[in-house]
Amino acid sequence: MQTNSETEISNYIESLNWRYATKKFDADKKLSAEEIENLVDAIRLSASSYGLQPYRVLVISDPEVRKTLRPACWDQSQITDASHLLVFTHQTDFGPELVDSYIDTVSETRGVAKEKLSGYADFMKSKLVELPASAKANWTARQAYLAVGNLLSAAAAARIDACPMEGFEAEKVNEILGLTSKGLSAAVLVAVGHRSQEDATQHNEKVRRPHEEIFTHI
Repeated sequence: MQTNSETEISNYIESLNWRYATKKFDADKKLSAEEIENLVDAIRLSASSYGLQPYRVLVISDPEVRKTLRPACWDQSQITDASHLLVFTHQTDFGPELVDSYIDTVSETRGVAKEKLSGYADFMKSKLVELPASAKANWTARQAYLAVGNLLSAAAAARIDACPMEGFEAEKVNEILGLTSKGLSAAVLVAVGHRSQEDATQHNEKVRRPHEEIFTHI
């Protein structure tokens, strides 16, 4: 007999087997406000290095904005047919303010005086602030991808379809959405909604490398 934890992980694995990168969405099926809010919460609760979350996520439902974006996204139908399009952007550069704003939030949330957090703040700054700009941008993009993973898992658990997409011209997407002036750049897009019954790829067997090619137990 399975324990509750065993049942939960079994259900989770089943959800991961259910999900696939949806190629064709049903444009008539929209996610509810509650479903979107749950997905947004899953993103917000994602792990990130030091907890700094150096990214911003645009949740786009406006059909005209998505129509404008589609040519810059290799004309992929998911951009316009999905219920919503999430654009994960990352900070292209940052200074000590990234850490300071986080420390402010920690202080307020936990009721701890900022003076008691100064040592941790200085430690984070010593590891991050003096990095080259290219290294900073690479690091912030990786943090955004952690949030994408959390979103995909949460969507699968709720039987919401999703398609992560790197097939787009970042400079054009940045221009359309006015990201560059905000110190942001698009890292990855995720279309969410419900699959079309016409999407033949949903019936394909999931392909993953065998365990022995991925894992080494020591």
